[in-house]
Formats: sequence, structure tokens, C-alpha cells
Amino acid sequence: MRRNKNGPKPPVTIYDCTLRDGAQGEGISFSLQDKLRIARKLDEIGVHYIEGGWPGSNPKDEAFFVEARRLDLKHARLAAFASTGRKGVPAEEDTGLRTLLAAETPVCTLVGKSWTLHVSEVLRTTLDENLRMIRDSIRLLDQHGREAIYDAEHFFDGYKADPEYAIATLQAAADGGASLVVLCDTNGGCLPSEVSGIVTAVRGRLAVPVGIHTHNDCELGVANAVAAVQAGAVQVQGTMNGFGERTGNASLCSIVPVLKLKLNIDCISDEDLARWTEASAFVDEIANMPPLEQRPFVGRSAFAHKAGLHVDGVMKNSRTFEHVDPKRVGNHRRVLVSELAGKTTLALKAAEFGIDLPKDTPETGKIAREVARLEHEGYVFEDAEASLELLIRRMMRQYRRPFELHEFRTSVYKRGPEGEPQTEATLKLLVEGERTHTVADGDGPVHALDGAMRKALEPIYPELRRVRLTDFKVRVVDVKEGTAAKVRVLVECADERESWSTIGVSENVIEASWLALADAIEYALLRTSPAVPAPPEAEPRHPRAADTSLLAPRA
Repeated sequence: MRRNKNGPKPPVTIYDCTLRDGAQGEGISFSLQDKLRIARKLDEIGVHYIEGGWPGSNPKDEAFFVEARRLDLKHARLAAFASTGRKGVPAEEDTGLRTLLAAETPVCTLVGKSWTLHVSEVLRTTLDENLRMIRDSIRLLDQHGREAIYDAEHFFDGYKADPEYAIATLQAAADGGASLVVLCDTNGGCLPSEVSGIVTAVRGRLAVPVGIHTHNDCELGVANAVAAVQAGAVQVQGTMNGFGERTGNASLCSIVPVLKLKLNIDCISDEDLARWTEASAFVDEIANMPPLEQRPFVGRSAFAHKAGLHVDGVMKNSRTFEHVDPKRVGNHRRVLVSELAGKTTLALKAAEFGIDLPKDTPETGKIAREVARLEHEGYVFEDAEASLELLIRRMMRQYRRPFELHEFRTSVYKRGPEGEPQTEATLKLLVEGERTHTVADGDGPVHALDGAMRKALEPIYPELRRVRLTDFKVRVVDVKEGTAAKVRVLVECADERESWSTIGVSENVIEASWLALADAIEYALLRTSPAVPAPPEAEPRHPRAADTSLLAPRA
């Protein structure tokens, strides 16, 4: 259910605090422009409330609320966050509350103490004074026409220690005019059964609606949020991808699909839900955090199938191994090829590449055996599908390679303890039937090899100028072998349209890098040129073996 930000509320509202709570996660630092871009994206995917930060806590958040006035949000309401007023200070004179009001957001969220331990040990004040601070702070916001939301910090721990006082803090917020009181599992230590029981008890004592805010310290943040909704909570607070302090906040990327697809709660529209996978990746990119591929619903592996029996089942009826349709959350099914793959998996994967490979042919069995052999050597094709496509096409003799390695040599030297290392690569290739000899310098052997290869190929294949190396990873295949172990190199390349990954494995890291780089460039050329069938007599081999018989003039 998509609503205008001034229209009727859905049965459960989604309150995102990525820009504040999420930014407290280790390794995450959003710039001002990052925060503005994320806010726009959250508005686009149907989030109802966006918590922009704590005005007055730092210059960046102050600047954000100034710039946010020009965001022109279509659906979300912007919230500013702060704590209740200070002890002994009238609310109207509190500088923090004045700064909060000066942010000019339609929603203000205040956090206050619910646990007697925090009142006595952190605030160092009386229980009655804490209640006054909560009530008067909320009342000030209400008097200024703000929608006032009260976040009851450490509420579940406070309730377990002294349930009457914990509820009294909520009543103080309600008396002040809070539109909603949010129960926070700030330490993330509760179980779903506890959350459910306490939310039910609170709802029986209060007239004001209840929300939920959970952390993931027991890996139960999502489960606790869902349990609270099932017990009657009407707002869920969380962050994109579960970013947050310590082990993170509850992830909205899981909560929202569960509410929508499992509990049939129309919290956002179907169209908005289908944007969440893309939005999850967007926030990872802005945060400069590596995507968690196993993330439920929106992760790259969420609907990936590897075992042959699973692939066979899901292709006959998707419900056999998929609990929801991946398209509902904007994701898609992936069939992975490995030594576990059967002929059906290979045939389906080939079809994704546009290759007709019937599963019951001798060729399919031969390719399956070659994949198993290479994976035994250390190849992992599920992470390098471009190399897999090349392997299938080579073994089916569907095209001739555009270039062939004759020889390469790299050298690295350093003069004196203060000197910078210098790297040079010499490369001899067969290209269009002609032998080339190029030399290039680089920041390292791989960079130099890439430069030498481009010198040889770009005059003939100018489209390679649009291809860039975007990632380079090296992994040891068997650490028990020590320095003699095989290494696996994964290369990611991209142009203006898409990206692709290739792999190389060898005991020598330079050779492994060459194999991955060569595949990456070969795949780039395959995408831009019609495949030319290899001659019938050609016997395809692994790229580590020289194979000049596959070389032919480019059509």
C-alpha cells in the first residue's frame, strides 16, 4: 500500500533509521551527499518515515536538515532525532530541544530512559524527574505542531527489572501527546517470546499505539520485530541491510518482505517491494560495504540453486525449493554450476548464455566432467560465470579465440630501501594470425600485463577501450600447502552496460592472474562480435595449454 505522506497510514508503518543508527555501524561513514541520496532512495521504495539524524550533534547532520528541505519527498515523512530535555531544565529552555525544533521536520523522535538502572546510573536523577523530562519534552514538540514519536530506550530490560516504572515512562510520553511509543530492545538481548509477551502486556495498559525497535545482538532482531507486529505493534523501526552499532539493527530488507509476503500485511505496495533488492545494493554501494550475498530476500545468493536435485525440482515447480517468487522482491533465480551440478543444471545454465545444450547429449556429459575436474583443481565457476560460458563455448567449438598467448615475462625490481618498486611486462600474442610483441610498465605485474595486452589488442579491437578492471581478488586454494599452494584469482571487469567475472587457478599467482585477465578480455570481445565456429578438427583445451589451432582471422 503506497500512500501520500499526508494520506491514511497503512496498517504497519516502516520507519527507517539508516542515516542515524545505521551510520553508527563500524566502517560506515556517510557524507552529506550520501545521506541525501539514500533519503531519496528510501522515499522511492515506499518507506513511510526517514530518520535523518540528530541535529545539533554534529555539523553534517545540521547541514543535512537544511539541504533536506529541498528533497521534495513524495511519500516519506522526515524525522529528526534527539534525546529528552536535561534534568532540572524546563523543556522550553533546553538547547537540544530548541535545535530539534529548528530542523523544521514534520516528525520529531525523542529517546528517553525506561530502565531504572539508566535513570540512576546514567542520568543520575530521580525517577520522578525522568518522568517529567519525558512528558514535558514530548509536550513541547506537540505544542509546536510536530508529530512526536517516543523511543523508549532499553524498554524490555527496564520492563523485566520494574514493569510498573517502565510503563509509567510510556504513559508520561502519552500524556505529553506522543503519537506513538516505540519499545526498544537496545541491547538486543531479548527472545521473540519475551517481546511478544511484553508488547501484549503494554498494549493492554496504554491507549497510545506501540512500535518496535530491535537490535541484532542475538541474531533475533528481525524475529523480534516480527513477533512484536504479531502482538500488535503498528510501526517497525530498522535499517537497510541491518547496518548499525555492534552487530547491527534489525534489517528492514528482511522485515518488510516478511510482513508483506508472509503475514499479508499491506505495509507497502507490490511495486515498491520489487525495488528493494536494487535499493539494498544501492545502500551497500553508498556505504562502501561489501554486499552480504547470503542476505535473505535481497542477497545475490537468496535464490541461487547449486545441487542438481534442487535445480531439477525448482525448474519443474518453483515452490519445491523457493519459499517466495524472487521477482516479488526484485531478485532473480540463479542456477550455479559446480562439481555438484548435473546435466540438467548445465543445460539450464547454457540456456541462460543463449547456448543450446540438450542435457542428454555426449557433449553435456563431457562438459560436466571437465567442470568437475577444474573445480577439483580449485576453480569456482559460480563466482566466474563469464569463464564458464567461455568453457562451454570452447568445448562445443562454437567460436575461435581472438588471440592466443605465445609468451609472457614479468619483472619487478627495487633499488634501495627507499626506492619505489618498478614492474615491467613483456607479452607475445598471436592476433589475427600475426605475432605481436608489446611491453608495458605497471603498478604491479598484473597491471603491467593488462597494459601490454591492451597495447596488442586495442588497435584491432578498439571496443576494449571501454572495458575497465573493477576488482581483483586472490585466494589461496589449499592453505596447508603454504607458499606452494595453488592460488585462485578472480577478476571483475565492466563497461558502460554490465560487469562480468572470470577466474584463473595456478600454483603461480602471475599465471593465475593472466588466465583470469585473458578470459575477461576474451569475454568482452565475445559480447561485441559474432561468434565464429572453430574448425571441426580443433580440439578445445584448457587455456593453460597453448592452442593456436583455434586462432583464425576475425570475421
